[in-house]
Amino acid sequence: MEKILDNNYYDLIINNVSVPLYDEGDNITPLNIRHSVLNVPVGNADPCNLGKYPYYSFPSLYTPTSTVSHEKSGMGAVQRNPYLNLNGRGIIVGIIDTGIDYQHHTFLFNDGTSRILSLWDQSVQAGTPPEHFTYGTEYSRDMINLALASGNPLSIVPSNDADGHGTAIASIIAGSPEAEQNFSGIVPFAELAVVKLKEAKKNLKDLFFVPDGISCYQETDLMLGITYLLSIAQKANRPLAICIAMGSSQGAHDGNGAFSNYLNYLVRLPGYGIAVSAGNQGNARRHYFNFTQQEPFTNQFELRIGEKDSMFSMEIWPSALGRLSIDITTPNRESTKLIRPGLGECRRFKFVFTPSVLWVNNMSFEEESGDQLILLRVQNAMPGIWSFNVQSMEKEPLAFHSWLPAGGLISDDTFFLNSNPGTTINSPGNGSHQLTVTAYNQFNDSILTEASRGYSRNNYVKPDISAPGHQIPCALPGNRFGTLTGTGAATAHATGAIAMILEWGIPRGNYTTLSGNVINSLITRGARRQSSIIYPNNIWGYGMLDVNELFQRLTNI
Repeated sequence: MEKILDNNYYDLIINNVSVPLYDEGDNITPLNIRHSVLNVPVGNADPCNLGKYPYYSFPSLYTPTSTVSHEKSGMGAVQRNPYLNLNGRGIIVGIIDTGIDYQHHTFLFNDGTSRILSLWDQSVQAGTPPEHFTYGTEYSRDMINLALASGNPLSIVPSNDADGHGTAIASIIAGSPEAEQNFSGIVPFAELAVVKLKEAKKNLKDLFFVPDGISCYQETDLMLGITYLLSIAQKANRPLAICIAMGSSQGAHDGNGAFSNYLNYLVRLPGYGIAVSAGNQGNARRHYFNFTQQEPFTNQFELRIGEKDSMFSMEIWPSALGRLSIDITTPNRESTKLIRPGLGECRRFKFVFTPSVLWVNNMSFEEESGDQLILLRVQNAMPGIWSFNVQSMEKEPLAFHSWLPAGGLISDDTFFLNSNPGTTINSPGNGSHQLTVTAYNQFNDSILTEASRGYSRNNYVKPDISAPGHQIPCALPGNRFGTLTGTGAATAHATGAIAMILEWGIPRGNYTTLSGNVINSLITRGARRQSSIIYPNNIWGYGMLDVNELFQRLTNI
């Protein structure tokens, strides 16, 4: 078995400069020009292995960000304009998600053949991986067409979308018109390149205390998915619009992680546009913030743990120059000792009157960001109110953020009692250059209450744009149709807009060096804004997506 699939090996993200130090022939998988995956033996599967290896080396865990709006975003006017009529011709739409129901008729041409150029299913190991990749199975359009023409398609291309999220996202962007369903994707003439993500390794889920049975995906597989989509676009010599409708609450929320940096680089190259989801943590009560300027320079905050959440992780990221110590108290008033910051230390606390076990890494320096990080992981968590007391060791003003996991990694029964909806943008949406999309209700022009809010922890303006995201019509597996709500649905909407702009710029020859960075500027400048609101802001970004206004402004250049 390949080590990148083997649960006996951790997948660690390393800088390519370090590759010669570790390369043994089968333990390195290149990710991109900057990073690679290093496989190292798990050995004794101990939570304190996070401490033996740096925090930033372990991939973050991602979850999906979603659960007729064309007119509200100006799409319909552009598509009806005979001089524009932008429907995605010559554009590849890249999807990295839970898969796609390739048999759904919304992804077929009129002759019954597939509009999917290529499908890499990372979860199927029975076939041939893509060139230069070591796992999963690649299915070409010819193979998909052969499957569609057979009596048993799954016997030839055994790839499906059990979740349905990936199928829904792909259809919002590029589904074919369905008159009976009053449905059409935004760019129905675009072709698709799809990556179905494999589940995150169990050793990674165990390290971050994700309960069994919960689906999530790891950062390295998304990064390899991006690299695969680039290879497809380069072979076809076509522009590429990528939709990332997944997010993570792990990390420093500053846009400097490996995945965010990769996207920041790509959107500055010609021919690539990338939209990423802001996340749905705005009303989840999973973020806490404190800024204490007066003595005694301490802060106590509380977390309610629900009965469904017996195990999970939590992160505290101080912004103060001084170091912070912490002590934790259980609902029955048992306390840890004062836990001071250190280097590579991992502390385990087993309580007397509760079965709860707590692991704490209080890192003076998280190596990638240079900031302090307090990582807490709890097993057999006692339900009730837990108390956390944070204090400055240098008797200086203190400031810190704390985040709980995103998506379905915990239930809504676990939350901070004095939560803060700001600074809840998921990664990789905190990056400086990719287009970060939030969602609004297109029927009443109100922001979705669940939509994550900015800014980033280092005060980047995020989100960038808001797009329709309430009950968006979509395709579902099994030739069914439904609706999708959330910032993932809004990101699909924005990806359709990116594809339209790419078509205008490159295949039609109006701007052949068009980059994602320029597209983002066009989108934010052309946004629809309300006179009563100051822009940009941490809720709406630069305003509401309005592609028609964007092209009207282009006519005046």
